[in-house]
Amino acid sequence: MTGAEKLREEILKLKGERRAVILSHNYQRDEVQDIADFVGDSLELSRTAASIDCEVILFCGVHFMAESASILSPEKTVLLPELDATCPMAAMIEVRLPRQVMKTFPGYEVQPSFVFPHEFTLRDIKARYPGVPVVAYVNTTAAVKAESDVCCTSANVVKVVESLPGDRVICIPDRNLSMWAQKNTKKQVIAWDGFCHVHDRVTVSDVETARKEHPGALLMAHPECRIEVLELADHVTSTSGMLRFAKTSDAQEFIVGTETGIMHRMKKENPGKIFHPLRKDMTCPNMKKTTLHSVLRALREMEPVIKVPEEIRVPAKRALDRMLAIV
Repeated sequence: MTGAEKLREEILKLKGERRAVILSHNYQRDEVQDIADFVGDSLELSRTAASIDCEVILFCGVHFMAESASILSPEKTVLLPELDATCPMAAMIEVRLPRQVMKTFPGYEVQPSFVFPHEFTLRDIKARYPGVPVVAYVNTTAAVKAESDVCCTSANVVKVVESLPGDRVICIPDRNLSMWAQKNTKKQVIAWDGFCHVHDRVTVSDVETARKEHPGALLMAHPECRIEVLELADHVTSTSGMLRFAKTSDAQEFIVGTETGIMHRMKKENPGKIFHPLRKDMTCPNMKKTTLHSVLRALREMEPVIKVPEEIRVPAKRALDRMLAIV
């Protein structure tokens, strides 16, 4: 038996003893995805874990994802194998501490155009636009969700925005997702200047290069990409949407415009099809921090535990529940 096989055996043995379920995001390392009970996007995984009879949820992902699991399953122990696996975009907005500057964007400017001349907080933007509902992307901390009216995913952001009263909404924290929503709604979308460094780095030039190298391939792009990139894509969708599209499409070749970890599952589910990364460096270092060794350590030590305090969990769950009631 190889070292890797022994490691997997130990993990599976401890998982049974702890009555644990292992969740892996689509962007995790190949071997981590392979040891997981469920692989998917963050909210999908948390909802799945909430419906399972288990005592421990081990979430192979980043911090806000483990928080979401804690929000939906407060009675269960939620473990995050690597405590410093965080999401830079989620860290770009805080309820009280100043972080980012809100901007308007060429071609999709809010009216009246307003650029905050200083760093500010979520409460600052709410004060500037009193009564305007706040839509929080699930890629946010529990505290930010708790301060928001409703959550959204990359798949349902337009539907959530359209469901809200009034003609204006505040969307946080991803400026690119906000611009995609603005393109697909008549409502005024007030955006925050946050972004995912993996998706935001993609340019029109990258698309042109990929299409030249793979002329017969369809381009799938995640809504966290820049709007000018999305306008060139054959299909704009979430990670789960990409997996469905790859499986149901008659096409045999695809350019994948999201974090490269998803290609492991795409290849497993579609052995006869070919997948190319839009950019080879579309890799999130935080998503790759979790290893089989850290999974085993977390199960052995039952740490690090992620527990959202009730005063935050309850309003955060309310924002998630409102989204689920819409979609």
